[in-house]
Amino acid sequence: MDKDELRLKVLKTIDANPHYSQRELSRALGVSLGGINYCMKALVEMGMVKVSDFVRSDNKAGYLYLITPAGVAEKTTITSRFLKRKLAEYEALKTEIAELKREISNP
Repeated sequence: MDKDELRLKVLKTIDANPHYSQRELSRALGVSLGGINYCMKALVEMGMVKVSDFVRSDNKAGYLYLITPAGVAEKTTITSRFLKRKLAEYEALKTEIAELKREISNP
């Protein structure tokens, strides 16, 4: 998974689950805890995510991750780039499949 894809997945996941801990994000995305920590620090430093303290029901202090307007804009930009890349991959795959079909039908 490249950096843009990880950022997009993290932004989408915390948008849907702002109460998730970094450990929960790690499990949900199948990324190491260190990788999530590195990504979250970068997102916070770039002003895309805001971190707020909150108290969980089990009386443990935790964090609430909120996507900022800059984060929403970045999520849109990354989604657009991701979609363009995936469409190009799809078109290349369609071409390759058509070529393979021609090869097996004309031995």
